[in-house]
Amino acid sequence: MDIEAVRTFVAVAAAGQFQQAAAELRVTQQAVSKRIATLERSLGVTLFLRTARGARLTLDGRSFLPHARLVLAAVDRAAASVRPGERALRVDVLNRRIAPAQAVREFYRVHPGVDLELVPLPEANVHDAIAALLSGEIDATFRAVPMPASELPEQIVAHWVLDDPLQLLAGPAHPLAGRATIAPAELGGHRIWIPGIRPGTEWAAYYAQLTAAFGLHIDRIGPNFGTEALMDAMADSGELTTLVGSRDRYVWPAGHDLRRIPLTGPTPVYPHALLVRAGNPHPGLAALCQHLITTAPPAPADVWTPPWTR
Repeated sequence: MDIEAVRTFVAVAAAGQFQQAAAELRVTQQAVSKRIATLERSLGVTLFLRTARGARLTLDGRSFLPHARLVLAAVDRAAASVRPGERALRVDVLNRRIAPAQAVREFYRVHPGVDLELVPLPEANVHDAIAALLSGEIDATFRAVPMPASELPEQIVAHWVLDDPLQLLAGPAHPLAGRATIAPAELGGHRIWIPGIRPGTEWAAYYAQLTAAFGLHIDRIGPNFGTEALMDAMADSGELTTLVGSRDRYVWPAGHDLRRIPLTGPTPVYPHALLVRAGNPHPGLAALCQHLITTAPPAPADVWTPPWTR
């Protein structure tokens, strides 16, 4: 069924005249007549009685009218759900527990009127996320960018908004559990387990650089059963550790007694950039960018990032 023909039928029913409906729809009267005739043929009924005074709904036309209005309302809602400025602002965060998700949550607290939707693309790397930006599937994505900004597509703008310092997470039986801070180079003889690192992703590139810079042993072997399973494993082990961001939000049972130990001398940070498509008209996007830029926490004085950062 032709949606424009249904829209024309509703307009004629409201106006009572083909000519007035044509003026409201900004088409010719001939086009209105053709659409109504096509709709009547597809339904196999007559919808209007043509009179000298205009057009009057038949019994079938009166029966069809409320359903036609519902169809148009559904079509309009469907269009609004994907139209920038009418649909929600779609923001990709890799994980709802990590620092970017917390930053977006704070943005929403300050700007509760912005219609916002978190759209995690956990299987996507930075190139996949950029493709989603260019297609309009998402409006913004938080990503490390393992390439110079000059190599990004021309339509993509990067805002470096969140350098999150890394911390070592260890169980109470680990020999480093009592440390207040620790230098990255001191971790060389300890097993750091980060399941879920996938080759070809920007986080794999980051951890490869971190390993090379400080002689670390980062183990990605084994299935990724999720954060809770990782916490359970560390609570029961005197050998396992992992790395987390200082602004990541993780919760574990009190009995686990896990320790978050800041890395300093230097302080490795995970460089989260907000990537957007230039010219995106969504009104909430400018507010998000401004909020993140103005509230970005200062970087540590002894910061370490991969050489490709910025």
